[in-house]
Amino acid sequence: MTNEKEGDYCTICGGVRPDAIKIKTVLVDGKETGINQLEFIVAGVRDLHLENDAAVREELLRRAAAFNYIPTKKREAYGDALMQEYRAVPK
Repeated sequence: MTNEKEGDYCTICGGVRPDAIKIKTVLVDGKETGINQLEFIVAGVRDLHLENDAAVREELLRRAAAFNYIPTKKREAYGDALMQEYRAVPK
């Protein structure tokens, strides 16, 4: 019987391995905020070839929330920051 775990965790502390954290800082409401896995998130959404900005924004927020805490009151500001990053990354 194999002992398979979901994910890839540190064998010492059981947390996320430090090399698995890929945080980029963006401005959310004028405040520098770290977004984990931002490049991965943007690339994944870009691969969907979504045509409309509202769909792109919702998918960026959905995927970002999988790796990051997004306060409900700041959801729109995070959406703005994610869209800015999405547009800034070359296709």
